[in-house]
Amino acid sequence: MKLLERLANEVLVGDGAMGTLLYEQGVDQCFEEVNLSNPDKIIAVHKQYVEAGADVIQTNTYAANSLKLEKYGLENQVQLINEAAVALAKQAADGRTFVVGTIGGVRRFQLEEWSLQEIEESFNEQMKYLLQGGVDGLLLETFYDLEEAKMATTLARKWTNLPIIVNLSLGEIGVMNGGIPVADAFRELIAAGANVVGLNCRMGPFHMLRSFESIPLPENGYLSAYPNASLPDYRDGRVFYQSNADYFKAMGEKFVKEGVRLLGGCCGTTPEHITAFKEVKERFAPITEKKVRSIIRVEKRIELPPEHTPLPELVKQRKSVIVELDPPKKLNTDRFIEGAKKLHQASVDAVTMADNSLASPRVDNLALGAMLKGQIGARPLVHVTCRDRNLIGLQSHLMGLHALGIDDLLAVTGDPTKIGDFPGATSVYDVTSFQLISFIKQLNEGISFSGKELGQKSTFSVGAAFNPNVRHLDKAVQRMEKKVESGADYFMTQPIYSEAQIEAVYEATKHIEQPLYIGIMPLTGTRNAEFLHNEVPGIKLTDEIRSAMERCGDDRQRAAEEGIRIAKSLIDTALTFFNGIYLITPFLRYEMTVELTDYIQAKTKAASIKNQ
Repeated sequence: MKLLERLANEVLVGDGAMGTLLYEQGVDQCFEEVNLSNPDKIIAVHKQYVEAGADVIQTNTYAANSLKLEKYGLENQVQLINEAAVALAKQAADGRTFVVGTIGGVRRFQLEEWSLQEIEESFNEQMKYLLQGGVDGLLLETFYDLEEAKMATTLARKWTNLPIIVNLSLGEIGVMNGGIPVADAFRELIAAGANVVGLNCRMGPFHMLRSFESIPLPENGYLSAYPNASLPDYRDGRVFYQSNADYFKAMGEKFVKEGVRLLGGCCGTTPEHITAFKEVKERFAPITEKKVRSIIRVEKRIELPPEHTPLPELVKQRKSVIVELDPPKKLNTDRFIEGAKKLHQASVDAVTMADNSLASPRVDNLALGAMLKGQIGARPLVHVTCRDRNLIGLQSHLMGLHALGIDDLLAVTGDPTKIGDFPGATSVYDVTSFQLISFIKQLNEGISFSGKELGQKSTFSVGAAFNPNVRHLDKAVQRMEKKVESGADYFMTQPIYSEAQIEAVYEATKHIEQPLYIGIMPLTGTRNAEFLHNEVPGIKLTDEIRSAMERCGDDRQRAAEEGIRIAKSLIDTALTFFNGIYLITPFLRYEMTVELTDYIQAKTKAASIKNQ
């Protein structure tokens, strides 16, 4: 009898973890390569699961695609590894169990190294060799991304008429990344060709079961569940899972009552867990009807006060000035607060603060933003980088900003740590700036990074960086367009030091609806000018400006005056084409940006009177 025929009438038991068992046995390498270097070890694990009562075992090929094997220099051994895996599993099964070819998902929340097309090509190659080996079906597992899972399912269905099992992995109960209800995802996967849909990894039985409570029985397919043994523990550099076979038995009964027909295990599970599920199978028949628990989604959004016009709307309506004031590197914040107060009195629309610029630690901009808002009444615009925080820290940081009522953000990648004070520090980069923008906009829908309902909708306006100081402006604009697709509301440019370049930026970006704030940073001296030109990524000065600053020599007053004169000339041109000016304060010398703010305000007022 074939796999689907048996699922139509009974609960079947899958196998448990391969990788964590090998890990416990001291294997600390590419698990899939063991198919070649130590095949007896793989056969032994398979046989343990067969003896434990598994009706379905999977090949040791979770990461046996060219993309993941490349990490170990094994990308040219895809065929050998997959063909060996099928042969070993079939030898262990000896006709007593079904053998399915396993393909693991590639995408996570982290920085995506590969395009969907590259992933498809790698899956295509792996499916070819698994199917040639004579598997009884395909198991696509640990897919966090629905788009990738649907692509893999569609591709698998093109390859074969054999059963296709697709297991998703969830960050939160009942929902995928992006807030997609898992029940909706299952329907889409079945429509794409899946016969069995379910969940695996990430969660233990308790939380996974809660997801199944909200999932109806599929009309044209069956449900599967492959929970982890428990939540993982981390001790002395190694990951451990609890051994809890009796608990698995009790939870297995509940899975069956929620409609699951294929029960297996993921990380940390052993043959003991599978034996527990076998006992469940022998006692319970599959259900044909169930009551579904609904998930109530909260639509509450915090309303902004009428005077708090979002920056992207404000700059569309009138000339707008925002000023960057770098958080101090030392603990004394008096001069920073004094500068912010002067800028607020000069009527800047927002005081913007970098997030450890040039990868050097500074007073936290969230704390300073709260101080500006509470002590001065200034509007803080906080930069958020991808460099210093993992996904947990990023979401926590953003939730804190929301709680403080700080709604204006600039999402940036962040300078690499090797250029800062701690070159040995780790650059996290779990996400790109594009993904960070998307995740922030997801919070505006009341959904966490992992898809969980947050109970409120945030009200963030998300700015993005635009660097026009490149050789090919069209490519920079393409990145800009990609950020628009990700959800960027407005842009702030790197400092520009050429009137011609400002006009070129206008011509290159005038098709983009999102407004731009043109970056202007007054120079303080010739050394400052040469440093910016030669060492700071994304900033280039014209020869004329460098010569003008050089003529000032060591005269600080004269150099500051020349820096102001150059900045005013750039501002004149920028205001001809753009409503937004982004002034960057050099070295906390806020007197310079206050003077430039006053200049912009006076110029704008004069133009308004003239036009009346």
